[in-house]
Amino acid sequence: MLTRIAGCHTVLYHIRHTPPDPMSEDGSHSVNGAMTFNFDYTNVELLFSGLVINSAGAMAGACVVVFLLALLYEGLKIGREALLRRSQVNVRYNSMPVPGGEGTVLVETHKTVGQRMLSVPHLVQTLLHVLQVSVSYLLMLIFMTYNGFLCIAVALGAGAGYFLFSWRKAVVVDITEHCH
Repeated sequence: MLTRIAGCHTVLYHIRHTPPDPMSEDGSHSVNGAMTFNFDYTNVELLFSGLVINSAGAMAGACVVVFLLALLYEGLKIGREALLRRSQVNVRYNSMPVPGGEGTVLVETHKTVGQRMLSVPHLVQTLLHVLQVSVSYLLMLIFMTYNGFLCIAVALGAGAGYFLFSWRKAVVVDITEHCH
């Protein structure tokens, strides 16, 4: 955004405080990294200053990689839940008969015993958590490029990952829980 006040230029800086480009030949200023969605496929910096997309083919390739990264993120989330479920043990601690309509029905309640802090499953969970958080921040930074192609790739990859992996997600309801 450029404002002209009494012959002086006042440039509003991008939130990252990116300095404005040098004055162009026509005397106007522009600000790097504008925070508006665009569909450029040339001169797009992706995460690192040396990683610049300069063609439609490079943008298509970047979108495929970003799509797969978002898909991996969703798979990692569901995979961690499955590993956690597998490493936990159900221990029966209470059984009580409850009168039913046609006789007595046996209702069992269970307590879940988790993993120990200094165990291999907990170490694996910790490493996978670090990977999951790192991938999620990379996806967030990619989305914050405000490039429409990359944003769509993130969203479609997350959607495809959810579709492919979430059907394996088990929802467990504790019948003893009264606050839902």
